Amino acid sequence: MNFTENEIIGAALIGFDMIEGPNIRWYRQFQDAEFEIDMENFLMNFYLSFRGGDESLQPLAILYQDFYIVAFPRGLELCCLFLKPGDLSNKIWRLNQIATELILQMDKMEDQQPSNPAPAVDANIMDYDEIKRIVVSLLNDQEISTPELKRYFKLSNSEIWRVMSQLEEANAVLRTEKRGRAQFWTAV
Repeated sequence: MNFTENEIIGAALIGFDMIEGPNIRWYRQFQDAEFEIDMENFLMNFYLSFRGGDESLQPLAILYQDFYIVAFPRGLELCCLFLKPGDLSNKIWRLNQIATELILQMDKMEDQQPSNPAPAVDANIMDYDEIKRIVVSLLNDQEISTPELKRYFKLSNSEIWRVMSQLEEANAVLRTEKRGRAQFWTAV
């Protein structure tokens, strides 16, 4: 069965904030759909369906009567593709490629947008020891990039690198690889 990209109705990237929980980073609809979805409520529950529970028992796709959803995890994020109903067995590999391309495009767009400098952080407000503890827990059994960690904690580049350098010196984290400009980390 040949797969055509016009079978994709829409795509979304769901991120995870340590304080607020799952959040929609972006959503795009590529063609009109015959169904209406309250994206905010639907995708939050959907994130928990794909990312909650036992990691060895997480679904690749959820099939609804009017559409299918295929999801691909990246760290704590989840890229979701909405598809017209059909046979998915031969399409998963290509859908994973498309999800990866979409994530990279959106990351480039975010990097090109001017960001406001982070306000000065009061040592009483931010407890770096607590951030370090959470970072090590996050990095257990997975790799996460420095930009992702920065977004989770709403830290500036210098602040997240200070935290990661201190953790690396303490042999709590390890650099795994570098993709583009992003350094990936894992817990030791």
